[in-house]
Amino acid sequence: MNARILLCAATLAAAVPAGGVWSGEQSIGGEPRAYRAPRASDGKPNLNGIWQAVNSANWDLLDHSARPGPVIALGAVGAIPGGLGVVEGNEIPYKPEAAAKKKENGADWLSRDPLVKCYLPGVPRATYLPFPFQIVQSAENILISYEFANASRTVDMKSRQQSPLDTWMGWSRGHWEGETLVVDVTSFNDRTWFDSAGDFHSDALHVVERYTPTSPDHLLYEATIEDPNVFTRPWKIRMPLYRRIEPRAELVEFKCVEFVEELMYGHLRKRTGN
Repeated sequence: MNARILLCAATLAAAVPAGGVWSGEQSIGGEPRAYRAPRASDGKPNLNGIWQAVNSANWDLLDHSARPGPVIALGAVGAIPGGLGVVEGNEIPYKPEAAAKKKENGADWLSRDPLVKCYLPGVPRATYLPFPFQIVQSAENILISYEFANASRTVDMKSRQQSPLDTWMGWSRGHWEGETLVVDVTSFNDRTWFDSAGDFHSDALHVVERYTPTSPDHLLYEATIEDPNVFTRPWKIRMPLYRRIEPRAELVEFKCVEFVEELMYGHLRKRTGN
């Protein structure tokens, strides 16, 4: 191995903290420093843009190996990629009875995963689907629009009004803590999952998200998840989000419903024949 490659490897190794946890901080001379983002018209950090997670958390929030997909005929194209977990401590603290349900979900995920049927992905799963999403920011509200299933939600930055009903994407209220956008999300239904491994929640789910800019093109995303009906304690996920910087970057149309019509309603089609 030549000296240049060795130097690059040593530099990269020094940039990763012990334990491999991505901190989301820049450093100079080994000393961490906070990044100050460009400001929006109201003086708050400007998070406008198209963002995307690049990981395999949609398949499984925990460490997992690559494995065959549920449709064998698709071969390697349908295989599930392996990946490192995004859960702090690499453990989801299920209650015993909930752990059993999670195992059942995972064993039969192709028929149970709400995403397969094009239902809205919920929070936080919408953030780390293999699809981009867009943040459009104003002083009063922040709109987050997702490519998958035309999902969207509005983060209310001023009102403390409560949600009139439970929904797939929850009820989002936000505030700023320095450089960080904090979003408190409540009023979920119990019909979304966190991943395709069968990780689930009840309608008591409470999610607190944190979006912290760490460079012009990166956000640190953290979500603390609490559900006393399913988990023994709150737990946290963390990952980087990357800005889509192509000159023509935009959300494109993904007509999710059209792709699942046969799966969901094909058995209702009138059969003809001899």
